[in-house]
Amino acid sequence: MARANAFYAQSGGVTSVINASACGVIETAHQHKSVIGKVYAGRNGILGALNEELIDTSKESKRAIAGLRQTPSGAFGSCRYKLKSLEENAREYQRLIDVFRAHGIRYFFYNGGGDSQDTANKVSQLGARLGYPLTCIGIPKTVDNDLPVTDCCPGFGSVAKYVAVSTREAAMDVASMCETSTKVFVLEVMGRHAGWIAASGALAQDRPGDPPHIILLPEVPFQQRKFLKKVKTTVEEKGYCVIVVSEGAQYKDGTFLADAGGKDAFGHTQLGGVGPMVAELVKSRLGYKYHWAVADYLQRAARHVASKTDVDQAYALGKAAVEFAVAGKNAVMPTIVRTSDKPYRWKIGEAKLSRVANVERKMPKNYISADGFGITAAARRYLAPLIEGEDYPVYKNGLPQYVTLKNELVGKKLPEKW
Repeated sequence: MARANAFYAQSGGVTSVINASACGVIETAHQHKSVIGKVYAGRNGILGALNEELIDTSKESKRAIAGLRQTPSGAFGSCRYKLKSLEENAREYQRLIDVFRAHGIRYFFYNGGGDSQDTANKVSQLGARLGYPLTCIGIPKTVDNDLPVTDCCPGFGSVAKYVAVSTREAAMDVASMCETSTKVFVLEVMGRHAGWIAASGALAQDRPGDPPHIILLPEVPFQQRKFLKKVKTTVEEKGYCVIVVSEGAQYKDGTFLADAGGKDAFGHTQLGGVGPMVAELVKSRLGYKYHWAVADYLQRAARHVASKTDVDQAYALGKAAVEFAVAGKNAVMPTIVRTSDKPYRWKIGEAKLSRVANVERKMPKNYISADGFGITAAARRYLAPLIEGEDYPVYKNGLPQYVTLKNELVGKKLPEKW
């Protein structure tokens, strides 16, 4: 079999472990030199292919590539760019094929969430329709944990760990001050339509009744009167109340509590500010002094407190993607298959991209407590293993040492205008 080059790209919001998947792809490709030539990375995701901005990963040292496993963010740059259908924009797809052909690329690895898997699926259909053989493998990634089929998504376990740790530590702070100061603390976390991240705050609890006392999930319609009653009762009983709220918390009619008015590049409603909004509601109606925090980028960038389970799975999925491609598989995504809760065991499975693209997995009803403000034992059994284990980066002078790649671009072979 003649050797062919590979194209790898990162898409959507980055995570603390997406580079571990990149590391898995590049290192495994090097183990298959008889089949795969160079691994090019797209500068800023799929835009790197459209703009013919291809990073030659062979210019990096083995040490630098290995260092990706412990480095957060997207080492090659990411983007929020959604390809339209082939019928709507054949020009973009022809450009992809032109770039791939010019650089001998026959393997395409796209590392991202639901919209990205949709892109990967569309690209996988190009070979037959445009007469160019292309093997396309999706690699799962999303802190929201909302991809179907796979047991969990790389990036989520580490965010869940960060949120659980932050909730526990902040709750201890509030508890020590509540007698004469703050009564209510609100932590806003990510999660547009799925409450997995907010639910993970419950892992901070050792015993029933421990903080967080209230979790506001997108799956549970927000009822102001019921919420305020719960806050008041909690403060009266505990002296304070800790709340974790998903950015996607919404009313019964589907309107977000924090609809910022605008759309992102994927057509999603832009959200922000639900934390301070909820805190101010408590202040105006109950008079309690409050503090709020928005985890925002911190939760998905916190590699220093990453889950070892998450890091291992992210690397394994990158590795599996290459092995799938070399084995002749196409239009599939490697998945995590849970084989046991206690002890937690998992293996690699696979799913057709058509089953994954644009499908959003939300929290199941049996994972949400009867009052809607917490999680069940079943949810805890699912979530707990995903934050297990530590995988600390190397530290120097008190700070984690992360790698910065050279990201040298190969020479362009096509006209810039297309």
